[in-house]
Amino acid sequence: MLELLKRLGIEHPVILSPMGGGSGTPELAAAVSNAGGLGSLGVAYLTPEQIIESVRQTRALTNRPINVNLFVGGVVVPSNFDSAPMLSILSEVYASLGLAAPPMPPQPRDTFAEQFEAVLEARPEVFSFTFGALDSLAISKLRSRGIAILGTATTVEEAELLAESGVDAIVAQGAEAGAHRGTFSVPFDAAMFPTSQLVRQIAPFAPVIASGGIMDGRDIRRMMDNGASATQLGTAFLPSPESGASLAYKRALLATKTDTTVITRVFSGRPARGLRNEFIARLEGREDVILPYPIQNALTRAMRTAAAQLGNAGFLSLWAGQGVTRCRTMPAGELVKQLVAELASS
Repeated sequence: MLELLKRLGIEHPVILSPMGGGSGTPELAAAVSNAGGLGSLGVAYLTPEQIIESVRQTRALTNRPINVNLFVGGVVVPSNFDSAPMLSILSEVYASLGLAAPPMPPQPRDTFAEQFEAVLEARPEVFSFTFGALDSLAISKLRSRGIAILGTATTVEEAELLAESGVDAIVAQGAEAGAHRGTFSVPFDAAMFPTSQLVRQIAPFAPVIASGGIMDGRDIRRMMDNGASATQLGTAFLPSPESGASLAYKRALLATKTDTTVITRVFSGRPARGLRNEFIARLEGREDVILPYPIQNALTRAMRTAAAQLGNAGFLSLWAGQGVTRCRTMPAGELVKQLVAELASS
């Protein structure tokens, strides 16, 4: 454990999950880093210029190490899908929110290469990635700049591929994890392994960061007893004041008394875990009309933005992991201290 923490430049085995789409902010990342954990920026949806600016803003708030995360690999969209049924459904939803019907977005292109160059220019202490593996050239570019490298695995086979590529540690992302999980070598349904199981299986051949369903210090202790060197938490930090999650999103998390999370593709086109709500219910039994990522993601963006502004949680992507009922509301730095204290006493 101590060896990995030293490599990452952090005091405590607490890493903020990189969260894109607005929930993750420079303020949140900096608060976690300032408390001795590792703050993370999920920048996959940002332009190269925005990536550099996001890192700059975070640097203005902390002099501690930070992590920057990207989605790896190309975006492959099938050309033989029928968009009409989904556009019809969305037209009704958009009208109910006072919005014009969404147009079809332009054909997506792979922006990883230019985003990666922006990350290299920004020079975070840590770079993490998901949905694939880095090639040897990318690894060498990061190594030459002294940047620690974390890859995301949802199966043992993925972890083996990442370990062979030369990453410093592997984020073992279990089935309990909220939002999108980074499965890349098998179908999503074939990678639904509990976090603790993944950690036990990966720990013998690589340093492991446990991710998925971790909400308090007792969870951290359990993962470390299974062989993890550190843990990564996202849902636990969403209600914090530094989080960019909307007020409606935070209220929904804190009001949850039972685990109502489901795996759904309705918001982005990729399977992701979140709280069941009106939009998910509307598409139940009609999953065949959901368009592929990132088309579906682009088509629902304005809906999600408007719903957040209106305080309507029924049309928000309420990403959350299992364990959501144990969400607490406190500043992120205080939560890190609380987690460390709970870990010490467990």
